[in-house]
This record gives sequence, structure tokens and C-alpha cells, in this order.
Amino acid sequence: MTEKASGCEVELSRNRFINQEAFVSHANAALTPRARLRLAQFVVEEGWTYAAAAKMFMVSPRTAKKWADRFRAEGAAGMVDRSSRPRHSPNKTSQQVMRRIVDVRWRKRLGPVQIAGRLGVPASTVHAVLTRCRINRLSYIDRVTGEPLRRYEHDYPGSLIHVDVTKFANIPDGGGHRFLSREHGRRNRQRTAHRTGERAGNWRPRIGIAFLHTVIDDHSRMAYAEIQSDEKAVTAIGVLRRAVAWFAERGVTVERVLSDNGSAYVSYAWRDACAELNITPKRTRPYRPQTNGKIERFHRTLGDGWAYARFYESTDQRNTALPGWLHFYNHHRAHSAIGGRPPVTRLTNLPGHHI
Repeated sequence: MTEKASGCEVELSRNRFINQEAFVSHANAALTPRARLRLAQFVVEEGWTYAAAAKMFMVSPRTAKKWADRFRAEGAAGMVDRSSRPRHSPNKTSQQVMRRIVDVRWRKRLGPVQIAGRLGVPASTVHAVLTRCRINRLSYIDRVTGEPLRRYEHDYPGSLIHVDVTKFANIPDGGGHRFLSREHGRRNRQRTAHRTGERAGNWRPRIGIAFLHTVIDDHSRMAYAEIQSDEKAVTAIGVLRRAVAWFAERGVTVERVLSDNGSAYVSYAWRDACAELNITPKRTRPYRPQTNGKIERFHRTLGDGWAYARFYESTDQRNTALPGWLHFYNHHRAHSAIGGRPPVTRLTNLPGHHI
């Protein structure tokens, strides 16, 4: 086939090539890099005309000429996609304007329309700049400093664990006001308070608070929790010892522990217990809960998934449901921060962790 391929030959070649090109880059791709190379080889090496090669690959003769010319000039390397970005952009937003947009975004937390009104530039330009700088969502900006959020993750399980205490009010016998009416919940609270020795009278009846001591691994997000009656240092130390043993059973050696500046965690007893366990204690900066953000976010998940997930008739019923929910969280619940997989999948040395 030196000058022009016959219709039958072109059709046979086309069918044979389509079978070979079953997988393309996307559904509407006219030519993949491999198809471009074949087209160019037919024209340059086998002498096909542009029209014949274009008919076989179902493109225009102009397209066939383009790839053949590029093959002559660059060889097979010229068949890959090139950037469509122009070499010169005379109307591109200047660096000075971009800096002003970003500065207002960080300092004032304003949207594109408000920033555009302040700086006298189109709102579409402001939005494009914010998107390019990856601060187009306010959730990406720290509320305190106005700077982009700096996220971190330790490289392996046990490198750092987070500890904290969250509180949940006990549930009166018969249920609380979250699922019942406020009047019904108030009556249940009064009856429960009387049975526990609390005086109701003109005072608000009290049924106590559950202190939930939580521990979460920074890398895997594996979580451990205990319900206690207080948040004293001796209680927090006991939880830490049991959590370290729980992680050790799963092949994780704890090296560091991060806490806030609560009284239990700044005590000498906590420091001595960490030294005994060969763990380095670390504390967050005062008034800076974002540093311990992983466990703060876990507390919200804990409330939505366990504490307030359904109707409980008593505190004991809610407490009984905690171990089952923790197993679900660690072994089955998809975690968005680790690629939509459950935390246990990051403990690769744990036998039977998929059950």
C-alpha cells in the first residue's frame, strides 16, 4: 500500500485496530497516544495518504497531517499530550493584586464578592485566585490566625497518641429530653435524682456527668475510650496505662502522648507515669485546641454515632453500647482522612483485623 489504501483494506485495518484499542483514556477520546503513533507510522513509514489514514482512525486529514509532522520532527516522544497553557498571558492577574486578595481573605475572612468590592476587581477573578491558592473555602483557613490550616500526620502507628476527656450528662431512667418532650424528660430527671439521693426542691435535679477518657492514634485513628466518674490525674493515668497495653496487644508501641493543659496532664504524677511507660509527654499550646484537633473531631463523631445516636432509657444502657460502637468505628467505619478505609486497616501487623 504505497499511495492509497483501498476501501476494504482500510476497513479491515480499522476493525483490527479498534479491537486493539479497547481501552482509551476517556469515552470521547478520538486518538490516544498509541493511536497517534500508529497513524503517524502509517503515513511516514508505510506511505499512506493523509486522507486514507484519517478515514481509518475517523479523524480529519488535517489532524492526520498534524501527528505525522510531529512524528517526523520529534519521533514517538511527540505523541503525548501537551499543555494548552499559553506561553504569554498579558491579561493575567498581577502578583500584587493576588497578594492583596489573599491578604484580605486571611485577615477578614470575606467572600469573593466582598473582596471584589473592596479591591475593585471582578468577583470571578477573586474566586480564581482563591482557588489557585487553595483557600477558596473558609474551612481551609484557621479561625484564630487567619492562615491556611497546616495538617500533619505521623508516619506510623504509635508515634503519637492523643488523649483528652469529654463529658456527657447522664441519662435519667426512662429517657432524656433529647428524644422525649422537655416536660417528660424533666419528670424522669426528678425521679432519678430522688432515687440517687439528690434533693430536687427548687433546685435543678442533678443526675451526674459521665467523664469519657479518650485515646486516639495519630496515624491509624484507632480509638480507645473509658467511661469514668472523674477526670483526676490518678484516673487519667490509669486510662493511659490500659490504653498503652491495649495498643501493645495490637502490635503498636506508643512513643509520644499529646494532651491539653488540663490539671491531670500537667501534674507531676502524669509526668512520672509517662517516664515509667517510656513515653514522651507533649502538651498543646494554651488556648489552641486545634493542635489536638484529631481527638476533638473524634469527640464529635462519638456524640453523633454513640451518645446521641438513638434513644437510651438509662445511662447504663448507653454505657453498654459503647464497646460495640468502638469496634464498629475501629474495624468497619470508613474514615475520610485515611482514604475511606477503617482505622484498623493501617495496622498491617494485626492478625484477623478484617473480621
